[in-house]
Amino acid sequence: MASSKPKGTPVVIVESPAKARTIGKFLGSDYRIEASIGHIRDLPGDASEVPEELKKEKWAKLGIDVQNDFKALYVVPADKKDHLKKLKAMVKDASILYLATDEDREGESISWHLVQELQPKCETKRMVFHEITKTAILEALQNPREIDMDLVEAQETRRLVDRLYGYTVSPLLWKKVRPKLSAGRVQSVAVRLIVERERERMRFVPAEYWSLDAVLAAGEATFTASLQGLGTDRVATGRDFDQETGKPKKGAAGLVVLGEKQTVALANELAGQKATVVDVEQKPYTERPYAPFTTSTLQQEAARKLRFAAQRTMRAAQRLYENGFITYMRTDSTTLSTQAIAAARTLIGREFGPQYLPDAPRAYANKVKNAQEAHEAIRPAGNEFVHYKELPGDVGTDERAVYELIWRRTVACQMKDATGQRTTMTLGMATRSHGQAKFVATGKTVEFAGYRLAYVEDIDEADAELAETERVLPALQTGQSANARELKPAGHTTQPPVRISEAGLIKELEARGIGRPSTYAAIIETIVRREYVFKRGTALVPTFTAFAVVDLLAQYLGWLVDYEFTAKMEDDLDEISVGKARRLDYLKLFFLGDDSTKKNAPGLRDRVSGVEEHIDPRKICSIPLGTNEQGELVEVRVGRYGPFLSCGDKRAPVPDETPPDEMTLGKAIELLKKGGEGPKKLGDDPATGLPVFVKVGRFGPYFQLGEAKEPAKKGKKDKKADKPKMASLLAGMDVETVTLEQALATLSLPRTVGVAKTAEGKDEPILAANGRFGPYLKWGTDTRSIPAGHTPLTVDMALAQQLFAQPKTGGRGRPGSVAQKARRELGESPVTNKVVKLLDGRYGTYVTDGTSNATLPKDENPDELTLARALELLAARAAKGPAKKRSFRRGKKAASS
Repeated sequence: MASSKPKGTPVVIVESPAKARTIGKFLGSDYRIEASIGHIRDLPGDASEVPEELKKEKWAKLGIDVQNDFKALYVVPADKKDHLKKLKAMVKDASILYLATDEDREGESISWHLVQELQPKCETKRMVFHEITKTAILEALQNPREIDMDLVEAQETRRLVDRLYGYTVSPLLWKKVRPKLSAGRVQSVAVRLIVERERERMRFVPAEYWSLDAVLAAGEATFTASLQGLGTDRVATGRDFDQETGKPKKGAAGLVVLGEKQTVALANELAGQKATVVDVEQKPYTERPYAPFTTSTLQQEAARKLRFAAQRTMRAAQRLYENGFITYMRTDSTTLSTQAIAAARTLIGREFGPQYLPDAPRAYANKVKNAQEAHEAIRPAGNEFVHYKELPGDVGTDERAVYELIWRRTVACQMKDATGQRTTMTLGMATRSHGQAKFVATGKTVEFAGYRLAYVEDIDEADAELAETERVLPALQTGQSANARELKPAGHTTQPPVRISEAGLIKELEARGIGRPSTYAAIIETIVRREYVFKRGTALVPTFTAFAVVDLLAQYLGWLVDYEFTAKMEDDLDEISVGKARRLDYLKLFFLGDDSTKKNAPGLRDRVSGVEEHIDPRKICSIPLGTNEQGELVEVRVGRYGPFLSCGDKRAPVPDETPPDEMTLGKAIELLKKGGEGPKKLGDDPATGLPVFVKVGRFGPYFQLGEAKEPAKKGKKDKKADKPKMASLLAGMDVETVTLEQALATLSLPRTVGVAKTAEGKDEPILAANGRFGPYLKWGTDTRSIPAGHTPLTVDMALAQQLFAQPKTGGRGRPGSVAQKARRELGESPVTNKVVKLLDGRYGTYVTDGTSNATLPKDENPDELTLARALELLAARAAKGPAKKRSFRRGKKAASS
């Protein structure tokens, strides 16, 4: 008897709506495809998420029952419960459930969590693929597997270790440094790297030296040579100086440091002389192409060539992957499949010619010890690579730029080497007092462009573009000469070590084996959000708070920020993913330690509790800068509300985003002097006779009328009577230039702009004021925001009436703001059948389909937003359900990544 076919429709669950839509195009209506919208459950974020029956348990907020073999408490967040119900209803009638989450550890974990919550009665299979093409999806359907519990265990161990680390160490920082700080397994090490580089900059002592270049002419050709020697001495360059003393490095014998006077005199002496060729050395060179992209090298290259932050690169790559244009973007593998290599070689032969194809395909060894985030490097998807110029019109600008990088890198990695010649020409000129002055010129020629041709924009103009990178020297032989047409003396000052950039941090972490490529972008976002660092251009600058935290951890819990220990943790966790180690054993050792008689090594819990009483907050939170003329210590101290300067009984705030290396002793003394002068008095109020001050406080500059009074010791206190009137400076005002008249006008707000009749025929004044959300107008019970370019002091009756004549926005707009026209209409939503609009709101740019609103990520250009991307944002927002009401409670959960 033939077996009956299971009833119902096959269900496929992926992480994101975009991925669901792309796969849906390949599988059609025979399958039901839905997104989980990331993780369906997690450890509790705060006490409100703990089930009622467990709230009395001490371990519940941590989410880990340490005494019960580290059993994890997983909860479904409130904003995911409705979506979970939807998934359960869908799976209830399914004939088979395919879990098609990403192929890395986290994807495996999401699939496992889905099974735990959905409890499907039908057959369940794991469906894996590294690109979203029809061929790959159909092949994955034909070859499903079971959930890999080793990968799940490895990911869950990581999650628990991060939670234990964060929830154990972060409270120590709250007590000893300031509230709302966080510590993390990789995060804290990343901050240490950035702080150590800043310390190098703070220790740096500059040195000055001079150089001399000669512009030489031989026939029609001119070239430049640099002075490198005088007699038997070598001329010093920047790398010859010690960064911490500013003096030549020890052991630098036979070194001459040129000064201005000596260099200018030498230039005058050599002007117009002939330079004789002493030696010509020509060497062939070979440049090999780089390996195809991994996650980290893609982030580094996008930062270098596109100036993209890591998060921006990953968002673009995620969208390219989900829409079927590239392979999976979280990988540390440099391997290419045989199909990809064949596609690349076919393209090279067609686009560039067979002379650029090596005899055999190139293979690249993985540099990462356990490269298993995915099975292949990042490359264009499919067996025929779509040219970057032929991407569909709805692909965004960021995605196009990232795809072009990936396309070029993948093609180039399978092309022949570039070859050429490097020439070094040494020339001599006689001096009166130094013997022979030795000048050196270098040249480079390209004989065969090889893989570099893949980086040329227009193949037809390849010769001209590649020639720009050449430096061709005239064909002079030993004994021949060139005329010194011009001599250029130049002064130089050595520069401190460059700050670590996002790309540099990613490279450093990967080189040390710390963290995983998939987490680097999130780590950088976290340390910026937590105000451990801020960005100055592409550089990551540590705050003084970061100094205090790193000092505490390094002095009292050094093993937690030790580079080798953190890298070993990564290796140990990888052992779990391949079944060579057990989760429980690792968690016990990490958190509880090994109390055997041989080792007696305490775990995280005991180490943290053991050092708490020994930490002096004042000492940890002080960064000494030196002493003033009176011998008093000048230091930066990290306080509850941020850093400030301290010297004796003097205090002064540290200006926001001041790089630590720029807070010199001299600058600190100057700020303390200004702070000691007290607030700036602008004059007296003619009406009250009270003094008017301009001050700078925690929340910015403000005016103050009168001085604060001491409250009465007895009787009922009148707080308002004790507190002087204050008002923030308006837009366009500056502390150094504000006048008494401006201060009095601002303090007198609200201002009556005029009087107008309401709809009921009642005369009502229109008032201009400065409120919590900025400047606004009030007319009866109606309000409108004052637009940029105007203030409560400058807005006139005509503008006020114009603003009130327009309807007020609701929801996303600033309360009382005028309904804005859409920046753009993107097209009709297939869900709501309404026009999808792009608008500006109080919290930034957002899209709406008439039912849901979704904020545009900060690093996305609104002018480049496509309808497809807007629908993707709206679908993700709708799946989360209505926004939770905020509860203003003390405290904040500890971050743990």
